[in-house]
Amino acid sequence: MHESSFPRREFLGAAAGTLAAWAMGSSRLLAQEGTLTPLKRPPNPYVYKFKIGDLEAFSISDGHMLFREGLNLMWPAEDRPVMKAAMEFNRERLDALPLYINVLVLRRGEEVAVIDAGFGIRHPNPNFGWLEEGLKAIGIKREQVTAGFLSHSHSDHLDGFVDGERPTFPNAKIYLLQAEYDFWTGPHPDFSKSKRDKKPLPAMVKTVVKNFGILKDQLVIVKDGDKFFHDAVEIIAAPGHTDGHACFEIRSGDASLVHISDVVHHHVLMFDNVGWTVAMDHDPETAVKTRQKLFTRMAANKSRAFGFHLPWPGIGTVVPRGSQYAWVPERWSWGS
Repeated sequence: MHESSFPRREFLGAAAGTLAAWAMGSSRLLAQEGTLTPLKRPPNPYVYKFKIGDLEAFSISDGHMLFREGLNLMWPAEDRPVMKAAMEFNRERLDALPLYINVLVLRRGEEVAVIDAGFGIRHPNPNFGWLEEGLKAIGIKREQVTAGFLSHSHSDHLDGFVDGERPTFPNAKIYLLQAEYDFWTGPHPDFSKSKRDKKPLPAMVKTVVKNFGILKDQLVIVKDGDKFFHDAVEIIAAPGHTDGHACFEIRSGDASLVHISDVVHHHVLMFDNVGWTVAMDHDPETAVKTRQKLFTRMAANKSRAFGFHLPWPGIGTVVPRGSQYAWVPERWSWGS
């Protein structure tokens, strides 16, 4: 028998055994330190490796959210019939809005940067908190992370930087804008312009302040245009979703990628009309201005982009379409 004609049944059996062993090993990762109960994770792929110039980059899924409010989360309310038509045209589900949680990880030699950190490994929902497993899968230890970039302080971005009462990445400096820090630590955080449910907000503010306290020795206040991680990551002030919301442009050689953070939450709705906003925006009017400014810049530069909440792995391009835009996802490639 020729070497390449390995029987299909034997091959599939071997492959199934390998996958089962991997899955069992993955499910036990949470129990290794003896302090956490193992969670059964959904059998989904969650690590995608790619390149930005000479930088190694990884899109690691921290999980996914599903908002049953559907288009009721979107504003202005009078535009919801048009939003529904756009969703139907694109064959999107209407019963709920799915939001992905994509964490961008950069590796340069022995140093690692994490851009936003998801919900954290201790979250009780098994649909959240996959980042730790993803890092282990590619051989990255917590101690190797030297830089953390925080776009804003909502729980799906900040909580993963904290593990219980200690920092998750003990050797990392965590960069955030002054306006973001000041908003949450001020005496009266102002949510008056937001369309979100106000009842959970006091507990949210309390959690952010607690996390900032745990991370106090690691937080570094930055300004728009500052560069870090050997000048590979530039801070872009992008207010609206929160007061101090930030995006990031990653450059290596002639290559670049813009991490658009929470400037968009859906791959159809906020591209079809940049004026459509989500209830979680703190200042919807400013969020729209920021989105238009960023999209204009990215379309002109034909910028490669990374979307934190867009379908995993979240890599694509923002392209003009008439007076509005479209998200064009990048074709996956597993080649080196």
